[in-house]
Amino acid sequence: MKKIFAILLPAVALCFASCDGDLLNKTPESTISPDSYFKTEADLKLFSNAFYSQFDDSFYEDQSDHFINLNLSSELRGGNVRTVPSTGGGWSWTMLRRINELLRNIDKCQDEKVRAEYAGLAKFFRAFFYFEKVKRFGDVPWVGEAFDSDAAELYAPRDSREVIMTHMLEDIDEAIAVLPAAKSLYRVNKYAALALKAQFCLYEGTYRKYHGISLSGHSAEDYLNLAVQAAEEIMAGPYKLKDDYLMLFAEENADPDEMILAMQFDRTVQRKNNTTAFATMSTQGAPGLTKKFVDSFLMKDGSRFTDRKGWETMQFIDEVADRDPRLACLTRTPGYTRIGATDVLAPDFGSSVTGFQLVKFVMDVTLPEVDRVDKSYNDLPIYRLGEIYLIYAEAKAELGTITQDDLDKSVNLLRKRVGMPDMVLADALASPDPYLLSDEYGYLNPVLRNASNVGILLEIRRERSIELAQEGKRWDDLMRWKEGKCIDQKMYGQYFPGPGKYDLTGDGKPDVWLYEGAKPSDKTMQLLKIGDKTGVILSEGSYGYVDNQKGIDHIFNEERDYLYPIPIEERQLNPNLTQNPGWNDGLKY
Repeated sequence: MKKIFAILLPAVALCFASCDGDLLNKTPESTISPDSYFKTEADLKLFSNAFYSQFDDSFYEDQSDHFINLNLSSELRGGNVRTVPSTGGGWSWTMLRRINELLRNIDKCQDEKVRAEYAGLAKFFRAFFYFEKVKRFGDVPWVGEAFDSDAAELYAPRDSREVIMTHMLEDIDEAIAVLPAAKSLYRVNKYAALALKAQFCLYEGTYRKYHGISLSGHSAEDYLNLAVQAAEEIMAGPYKLKDDYLMLFAEENADPDEMILAMQFDRTVQRKNNTTAFATMSTQGAPGLTKKFVDSFLMKDGSRFTDRKGWETMQFIDEVADRDPRLACLTRTPGYTRIGATDVLAPDFGSSVTGFQLVKFVMDVTLPEVDRVDKSYNDLPIYRLGEIYLIYAEAKAELGTITQDDLDKSVNLLRKRVGMPDMVLADALASPDPYLLSDEYGYLNPVLRNASNVGILLEIRRERSIELAQEGKRWDDLMRWKEGKCIDQKMYGQYFPGPGKYDLTGDGKPDVWLYEGAKPSDKTMQLLKIGDKTGVILSEGSYGYVDNQKGIDHIFNEERDYLYPIPIEERQLNPNLTQNPGWNDGLKY
């Protein structure tokens, strides 16, 4: 029986001609042999470094109802734009093979402490791997060990999400017990494992609650309680909030107090990202916040913007004035200057399809190279204390046990950082926000709308969407809350009452000129032709909201789109794999 260096799952078991198959058909004797490897800490560290590649370093580009590009993602378009892929589609198991191979060979290391730590690290990453798979596909096969190439287990059917989650809990609890408790910004430690546990328990608890899922084993409430416990342990640990919200994401080196785990970027070794260019260059898809999201920000005194008369058609300067200060940390507002510069900049419609141009993650303009494509080197967050506070508050609210003290030691610490007044439980319960419950802009799931504590649930969702904006969380949140229909709501930008010159910086001088007919010769401002894709499309023709997606459908299928399809080739290779509901791949099994 031939040994392989990593397991083969159904998708590749018969595909030795594929990239995975060729590499995994046999142990490459000239590189690594399991018999001579895995014996030292250096071996284990080198082998496990690849696990970290699972972290997504482009999450800041993820589109949702709050953040769009000129070209909408297939998920936002929905309808017939989304189809079952032949292969790929996220159904990749290469990393799991590597993780399980380390666990199969871990006993070759004679140092008990080192062996325990790296086994814990592998189990952290296996839990992380399966969390991503459950979010995407729901039920998936659980593979907890490395198999030989002819093992029957390679053709197993999908296991229920409860089986997967139970194994994930076992893995993460083992990881928490053995991983180092000291801060380690770029290496997984005990607190990173607790953060992952808090994340996936909140996800699963709310997913089951809002999707109406009841499975034998853990209940939705069980998972929410576990999320609370994991968050509490982190909150009692060595971390604290950084004072400056904007710089938390723009500085070269991640803050070791708030960041539990970060992705390291470094100009000296040419490890870079695209955050600054993505927000500032016209060739990067013109990303921008949606008006729906901007209007959800509270006033800086804590009152609701959407309670103000005429908020729907308020022009930019008035719309963004006196708002939650985090709005100015996410998008260019009047008086905006780049870090390291003094020139006041208006939103650039060539770089933002909505006119609400991005600011978060934009680095100091005086640093070398950062304004070029893929030349930024600010560290990016994986787990940070701010998210843990939000997990704690949301889980407590979903359980119906949240108190004012709970808010004061979580959400209100985030508000204090930016100078916002405290969230008051009694006020939230007494006056749920009509904007966040409206069909046009709000949440639609009847489980939420009929909840007796809907007011506080809405406020915590508002806080989460603002604090974690552009950190890759919003799509997953909509999926777990069963709020896919939020995708169908209008994805507008700034409002303009018609052709004319507009001041967007607040200095009394026009920055943009919307025109019809012949192009003006003025070179002191942005010139945008109304009705032209290279200029600006307005929702009502010659006036209205910026709507460069006009005429493009975005249709979320409630019966289908909460899960992704399993690719056709994977089901052909393993007929035991059932397809997710609503996806037609032409196969009869």
